[in-house]
Amino acid sequence: MAVNSLLTKAYAVNIYRYGNRTFASIPADYHTPVKQYAAENFSLSDIDQALANGYITEQEYTETLAYVPAA
Repeated sequence: MAVNSLLTKAYAVNIYRYGNRTFASIPADYHTPVKQYAAENFSLSDIDQALANGYITEQEYTETLAYVPAA
């Protein structure tokens, strides 16, 4: 399955910012690209807030942080 960048962004926004979706509700091929998108485009506080709100699990949080670019 080819990964569509527009869907990647939409999934990331809906998971990390709004909690409208979960990783279980999107195709598995998008899990890594969505985590990479979030790590590169959202602030650490956005990612922390997604965890605090229960939008992502601790494992998803840790996997996302692995993609955060070095400062």
